[in-house]
Amino acid sequence: MAEERNILFVLLVAALLSWMPARSWAQIGEHRDDLAVGGGAGVVFSSVGFKPKVPQGMHLGPTFGVAGRYVCEKYYTMVCSVMGEVNFASVGWKEYIRDKRDNKVINAVSGKPEEYSRTISYIQVPVFAHLAWGRELSGFNFFFQAGPQVGFYLGESTSKNFDLDNININDRSNKVVQQYVMDVEKTFDYGIAGGLGVEYSRPGMGHFLIEGRYYYGLGNIYGATKRDYFGVSNFSNISLRLTYLFDLKTTKGVVRK
Repeated sequence: MAEERNILFVLLVAALLSWMPARSWAQIGEHRDDLAVGGGAGVVFSSVGFKPKVPQGMHLGPTFGVAGRYVCEKYYTMVCSVMGEVNFASVGWKEYIRDKRDNKVINAVSGKPEEYSRTISYIQVPVFAHLAWGRELSGFNFFFQAGPQVGFYLGESTSKNFDLDNININDRSNKVVQQYVMDVEKTFDYGIAGGLGVEYSRPGMGHFLIEGRYYYGLGNIYGATKRDYFGVSNFSNISLRLTYLFDLKTTKGVVRK
């Protein structure tokens, strides 16, 4: 029931944020009808919020895909758009395996510090309300964007340097190891994303966007009922992205700054 409420919340946010730029200031703003498409790439720093807790560092992976933006309104100095993307993303978690003195845990068989990470691949689809202040077509602007994001599971892989039958569980300060034998159970991910960035535009060259983005997952990768081991297992991601867009259509007969 809680998961159904979360999905409903994401859908309501999607509808609200998609509708706001196009309609909120339609009677008093300056109309725009600009369409730009392109692509972007970057890196994702991710972790999974487990409960019971699993200590972690940040998992590092690539992300890349296609993007499109429709500019619909300028309200005083604020340019309002809807922006969507379809991205491949490599996310997951990397464990921080330490003893009670914060020393690395040594495996008795290999004699090496124990290491574990899980990489999970998704197709991610965010839809943003994109708000910008500054130059529209020639120069720099600052932007903020936020909206819902859904993800579709593609596959997963594990990197570890110990045998599951020979874990040094005695020296570990954290004894949670159930995740080692659990594949992803929930193949649909969803949550809220938001970012801040800078855009440089030039007629004939297009638009170059640099952005830092945060994503908080509202779903879990494992079951979260009273019968399941983990009560929570949701994603938290920080990404750095570079996006390029070129204009397919621009509004005629308007004065821009």
